Amino acid sequence: MPFAPRWPVPLSQALVWLTLAALAGCGSAPKSPPGTVTPRAGPAPSGERDGPEANPPSDLALVPDAQPRVETVRSGGPNKPYSLRGRDYVPLAGDPPYAERGLASWYGKKFHGRRTSNGEIYDMYAMTAAHTTLPIPSYVRVRNPANDREVIVRINDRGPFHPERIIDLSYAAAYKLDLLRRVAPVEVTRITFGEIRAGSWRRDGPAAEPAATEVAAPQAPPAPEAVPVVATVPPEPLAAVPPTPVADIEPAPGFWVQLGAFRLREGADGFHRRVSAELDWLAPLLAVFSDPSAFRLQAGPYASRDEAVSAAERVRDALKLVPLVVERR
Repeated sequence: MPFAPRWPVPLSQALVWLTLAALAGCGSAPKSPPGTVTPRAGPAPSGERDGPEANPPSDLALVPDAQPRVETVRSGGPNKPYSLRGRDYVPLAGDPPYAERGLASWYGKKFHGRRTSNGEIYDMYAMTAAHTTLPIPSYVRVRNPANDREVIVRINDRGPFHPERIIDLSYAAAYKLDLLRRVAPVEVTRITFGEIRAGSWRRDGPAAEPAATEVAAPQAPPAPEAVPVVATVPPEPLAAVPPTPVADIEPAPGFWVQLGAFRLREGADGFHRRVSAELDWLAPLLAVFSDPSAFRLQAGPYASRDEAVSAAERVRDALKLVPLVVERR
């Protein structure tokens, strides 16, 4: 005689149970694929506390400071106004000087490997920092007045969102300033585009009287006073990065792309405005420099000749002129 269960289950009830189980499985949150990076703006894992990793590198004192360079500052993205925790923040536009004193904190393993506000991956062992309103990217000098130590970091993130704190340093930057044990007062000074171009951000100052060597261009350059037509209807000028005035200082050593040379300052300034409006990617790199013979509109400095030549080719294609690549030593 076949075995019969003591409490037989009706077929209809069994089907209901199976259906509910399937729905429960579909309603569960999918697991993130391997390698997924959680944005910093997202919720932190429950119960996770920030701090150092178990075995941080032993050579953090040798990590070099960030090397300032002129980078394009987009008007949107991490530089658009935002609100958080009931407060409104309006990031600074253009190339503003900035100096402030206040408290510094640091962030570490809780955010290590996650995305910063501009989409880069946060590395707690790199020389970076977060700020609520400075343009992203920016370079700042941070000084610990208690021991007179200084570092230069690159701003690529937003924060800290705590009263009285003005900057959130990477673990490496805090280590070099001896700030790992506490929140402590610091002095923060932004390094402007003009200081980067001139090299005056260095403590030893810019190189004296850099020599200029012109590298042969692929085609013969136009006459010095010729101003090419860049657009029949010029776009709106960039409010975020206004043209840099004529510099009274020598350009920093490196490779520069020269777009034109003019006998009169008005001609150089006018061409500067037109190029800035036409080429937003080049606008932050432009400056007019004066010497006894001419006012020169140049973009740079570039770290290598290849980078300068690549930029010159983009300028040639966009403006239908042939710029010169100039090396200053």
